Amino acid sequence: MTSLREASYDFVLTADAGCLRYGMNIPNSLTILRILLIPVYVGFLIYQRFDAAMVVLLIAGVTDALDGTIARAANQRTRLGAFLDPLADKLLLTSGFVTLSTIHLIPSWVTILVVSRDAMLLLGTAVAQFTESNIDIAPTFLGKGATFLQLSYVLLVIFLSSRQMELSMLTPLLITMVAFTVSSGCHYLYRGYRSVGSVPS
Repeated sequence: MTSLREASYDFVLTADAGCLRYGMNIPNSLTILRILLIPVYVGFLIYQRFDAAMVVLLIAGVTDALDGTIARAANQRTRLGAFLDPLADKLLLTSGFVTLSTIHLIPSWVTILVVSRDAMLLLGTAVAQFTESNIDIAPTFLGKGATFLQLSYVLLVIFLSSRQMELSMLTPLLITMVAFTVSSGCHYLYRGYRSVGSVPS
């Protein structure tokens, strides 16, 4: 009986070690949950269940806050988490723009602009990782501002649509968001060009 208990204990320790080795912990599990919520969120938007979509966004926001807090408090930061967390945020935001554009609540050109900027950033990050080049990909004030304004715009579009209110009142926010998106994209391009140009031949 004792040997069976010891074997079970060893199995649990081995499983825990394996999970830690591959980066699976509570923060990363919460991040994966956030990614799995995206199809639910998109489905509610497509069927115009805007209140339910906002609830899903709220849950996603809570998991986003929790995974970062737990990772810092319990010292559970992993390379997998560093990759998955911003990816989950981008996927959630991008899926909102694409879906709201599909149901004609957001202009298509705005979605194209937002997705193109994000694709450019992902491409730059991939190049920096694979080439081990010294490209500065740290978030900037313009980048953080663009992300905040994009999220605010999507949230307000969903909220106003749920109340059947006129979306034209968001025009000032839309103009500001577009300005930040374009400015941050150009700034990231400039930093990438400067970093590549500074590499000795």
